[in-house]
Amino acid sequence: MSENSLLSRLDGIEARFEEVSTLITDPAVISDMKRYVRLTKEYKELEKLTNATRCYRNLLDNINEAREVLDSESDEEMRSLAKEELDDATARIPQLEEEIKLLLIPADPEDGKNAIVEIRGGTGGDEAAIFAGDLFKIYSKYCESKGWNVAVTSFNEGTAGGFKEIVFSVTGEGVYGILKYESGVHRVQRVPATETQGRVHTSAATVAVLPEAEEFDVEINEGEIKWDTFRSGGAGGQNVNKVESGVRLRYMWKNPNTGETEEILIECTETRDQPKNKERALSRLRTFIYDKEHQKYLDDIASRRKTMVSTGDRSAKIRTYNYPQGRITDHRINYTIYNLAAFMDGDIQDCIDHLIIAENAEKLKESEL
Repeated sequence: MSENSLLSRLDGIEARFEEVSTLITDPAVISDMKRYVRLTKEYKELEKLTNATRCYRNLLDNINEAREVLDSESDEEMRSLAKEELDDATARIPQLEEEIKLLLIPADPEDGKNAIVEIRGGTGGDEAAIFAGDLFKIYSKYCESKGWNVAVTSFNEGTAGGFKEIVFSVTGEGVYGILKYESGVHRVQRVPATETQGRVHTSAATVAVLPEAEEFDVEINEGEIKWDTFRSGGAGGQNVNKVESGVRLRYMWKNPNTGETEEILIECTETRDQPKNKERALSRLRTFIYDKEHQKYLDDIASRRKTMVSTGDRSAKIRTYNYPQGRITDHRINYTIYNLAAFMDGDIQDCIDHLIIAENAEKLKESEL
């Protein structure tokens, strides 16, 4: 893309940025929570693009000024400085153009949200549950390295360790936009601890990453929620058996896409604080409804994409963890690495970076930038 056509795409960006900057300080906008949140998100996106645009224009001005000096100046010192300025600006232009092109692609509105992650042991019995537990450790350590907060909502332990299923929320900046690449079937090939013959078994676990719904994303009539409380089970102090801290909610929800009504049942027993458990149960209810109501939107996104990098297809086999060879293979981008031990310890950023690059390349191709 030529610099003139790129500049034409940037026309109006700074004006809109200034307009949004003014709007988010307007009391009338601040009082309208939905509009305020939408404009705040737009402000953050435009701020990055505006800063890159201003830097790009400055580089182009520097190039023009340096060329004028070289054309008109005879002083060698001045010419040397101008040549240095020209070379520096010219070298920085291509990288900045690529950055701007990516920023011009409309961001997925879900990417900035927190996430709800569900991990379920699949085929493989006890070994699948153990592997689901391994995946939870990977994500826990990765989230810790990013400064994100992980809160377990519910879990069902496996008989030999790990989890038959575990659900947890992750809060932080841009969580869903990064963790969404983990949705799908994860396959492990290794000798289980219970295997006496030393044979390699193949097991699997499913990971589903959902954007966490915010209160104003879905309409819930909290007066129609039926709440029950019960005593949490499990090992622990006397409080576990004597205090009804576990909560269960039932909610009759009408699917706006199909018109059908179904009962949603959610339990939360994670903390010994009943109000906190209620808050987490409500968050899961909002996310469940949001996911259902936006399934058509997600299907439309998936059908438009030629890449399988982050379609959210939860039945697609996305990655294999091969212990005998110490190998990780991501099947979506044919990416193989041999640092299994580090990967299982939460060092997954390199793989995610390659997935992001692959998807960005596809987006650029489709947008014809």
